[in-house]
Amino acid sequence: MGVAKASGKTTAEGKTRTAGETAAKSKTQTAKAEPVVKIVEVEKEKFLNISEIEPNVSQPRKMFDEEQLGELAESIRRYGVLQPLLVQKKGDRYELIAGERRWRAAKLAGFREVPVIVREYTRQQTMEIALIENVQRADLNPIEEAKAYQMLIQEFGLRQEDVAERVAKNRATITNSMRLLKLDERVQEMLIQDRLTGGHARALLSLEDGEKQYQLALKTVENHLSVREVERLVKELLKPKKAKKKAEPERDMEVFFKDLEEKLKGVMGTKVSINRKDKNKGRIEIEYYSSAELERLIELLESLRQ
Repeated sequence: MGVAKASGKTTAEGKTRTAGETAAKSKTQTAKAEPVVKIVEVEKEKFLNISEIEPNVSQPRKMFDEEQLGELAESIRRYGVLQPLLVQKKGDRYELIAGERRWRAAKLAGFREVPVIVREYTRQQTMEIALIENVQRADLNPIEEAKAYQMLIQEFGLRQEDVAERVAKNRATITNSMRLLKLDERVQEMLIQDRLTGGHARALLSLEDGEKQYQLALKTVENHLSVREVERLVKELLKPKKAKKKAEPERDMEVFFKDLEEKLKGVMGTKVSINRKDKNKGRIEIEYYSSAELERLIELLESLRQ
């Protein structure tokens, strides 16, 4: 059997490089020079009948502006649904994960089908995606947002730091948002209806009494008060409460001693003054205008002793 010799080429240094080595090196150089391109399978859209889709019960957004829905419906009539809805299979139907506003507007526009992408999620992921989508687009009112944060914490055991990380906000924002749930329910409703701003609502939180919160909220709306003005009124409401506890006993004592002076005047038949030095000490002055009156007062005092 013959032995095949690799064809080669002599370099200036007298070394031989095989054709195989040259090809291998050439491939290596090419691999280094060209970036590696990954081929990723793109998720395909499909069309579903609108009646097959149902809203997500965990959707944090509960309020939809009718006027804005009407405008979106008109846009969909002209151009169609430009961005597919995100759904997941639920029995023989599909549950919305993201895109409820587009789904509602498409129904309003008279569409029978809408484009969707079907994926699978856990309940927690479903909640997080719905929340993130709405927060990023500022679609939630302050109370809806606060309740969504609360649900993530209470139902899934997340910390405020975890929630903040998921929605790309700082922890203080999450904390301040959830504090709004301590407001009187009537004030929360005013916030939902956009009659109050978040700034006004946070100022009212300093008042622990729900009725006072509500009354000041009404005053704020009726008089178009700024946040600074509400903060000032809250401080005024809080100050008298503390001062009143000290001032009321003092006023009560003044009334008592004035009344006592009048009673002593009636008994003595002359002017009597009570001068208080402090809570426990003082001086009683009985005035007389003649020696005869002095003798009368002495006799009166002696008779009172008996």
